[in-house]
Amino acid sequence: MHPNLIGGEWRTGEPFLNINPSDLGDVIGEYARATVADCRDAIAAARGAGKAWGLTPPQARADLLYKVAAGIEAEAGKLADLLAREEGKTLREAAGEVLRAVQLFRFYAGEALRGPGERYDSSRPGIEIQVTREPVGVVGLITPWNFPIGIPTWKIAPALAWGNAVVLKPADLVPGCAWELARIIHEAGAPPGVFNLVMGRGSVVGAEIIDNPGVDAISFTGSVETGAKVLQGAAARGAKVQMEMGGKNPLVVLADADIDRAVQVALDGAYYGTGQRCTASSRLIVEDAIHDRFVAGLAEALAAQVVDDARKPGTTIGPVVDQRQYEQDLRYLDIGRGEAHLAWGGAPLERATRGFYLQPALFTEVRNDMTIAREEIFGPVAAVIRVKDYEEALAVANDTPFGLSAGICTTSLKHAQHFRRHAEAGMVMVNCPTAGVDYTAAFGGRKASSYGSREQGRYAVEFYTTVKTAYQAM
Repeated sequence: MHPNLIGGEWRTGEPFLNINPSDLGDVIGEYARATVADCRDAIAAARGAGKAWGLTPPQARADLLYKVAAGIEAEAGKLADLLAREEGKTLREAAGEVLRAVQLFRFYAGEALRGPGERYDSSRPGIEIQVTREPVGVVGLITPWNFPIGIPTWKIAPALAWGNAVVLKPADLVPGCAWELARIIHEAGAPPGVFNLVMGRGSVVGAEIIDNPGVDAISFTGSVETGAKVLQGAAARGAKVQMEMGGKNPLVVLADADIDRAVQVALDGAYYGTGQRCTASSRLIVEDAIHDRFVAGLAEALAAQVVDDARKPGTTIGPVVDQRQYEQDLRYLDIGRGEAHLAWGGAPLERATRGFYLQPALFTEVRNDMTIAREEIFGPVAAVIRVKDYEEALAVANDTPFGLSAGICTTSLKHAQHFRRHAEAGMVMVNCPTAGVDYTAAFGGRKASSYGSREQGRYAVEFYTTVKTAYQAM
């Protein structure tokens, strides 16, 4: 049994199983499902510990984060194996995500020491103005299953760095990485109540975090539908909210692009991570002059991919995360077959172990008003939309309710610069995958993709702190 961490104590509960999507006969472990009472106790513990933690000297907070980074690094191989085993991400991708967790804790350890603030001379004589940042208080973190250590880390690290107390509710599909992260934070010496882990159902644990007046701020990453409930509940009581949700990200490929590079960029952005990334390039918008060459090149690249057990050497694409997501992918594949042309893939696969294996799929002859071009599939599926020129490509790219990431492959500086300025997305990529981001830069989107301030980098200070302006007569 892997218990919840509440007020510095490990608390058991009703067990639920963590299953390997590469091998449905492999039970990773039993994890304790938190109750409403558990969640309330965790929030109360955070409130009790939060004030003292917020007044702790920055060096002490930085030291804790450095210790956590060292703890993750010391167990990097074990954590990468666990991540691949419980989420289905290949070992190579899992190792990269664990490394990112180390980097994030180190980065925010440094940020804890910088003490953001400003001083002004007042417009009135003899008065000094100081603008400082203080912890927002108790922060509830609700994280998704597709980055089971990366996304919790990029929320936990800045929250702790700037003096907040944390209540983490990870996705119940992937409790393993969150539990190990909680253990490492606990063993690094986090004061009791400063960091709390409550695992279980969103309808129970997530709902309590949203509604409980003891939670001052909520950072959520997940679906648009759930995000709407988070916003509605938090707004009703005036809690601070930050949300990252869906995407239907365009990758524009112009006639002047390096075709080989464009194929690799599309392959990486659309299919790696089994396409289960909010930044995935699910719409490939290709200029007519090179459309057929690009499709042929991408189909050839897909044929070379190895879909198998995430931990098996040579695997390039792992399984879909669970039965529900697998069935959703199959449903969209059926819809796509009725709307467009399935140019490659899309077949269920059998491997040595029973798992949710799916051949990556490529649709062509897609219009931007089709279901497969409008709705987020969140699987290894991409749709190619043929356009006549750059102007049409830009219009199609922006014609979506989402606005997280947008990419373009071109050798034209003119078009690259124009696209960077006019793409309606929070992040723009030129000749690189839409799914690759740096932890030192702002992460977030526009329209239905995001709500509130940005995550990662120094921009995270906007959410995890509140501003205080003080006037003092000299």
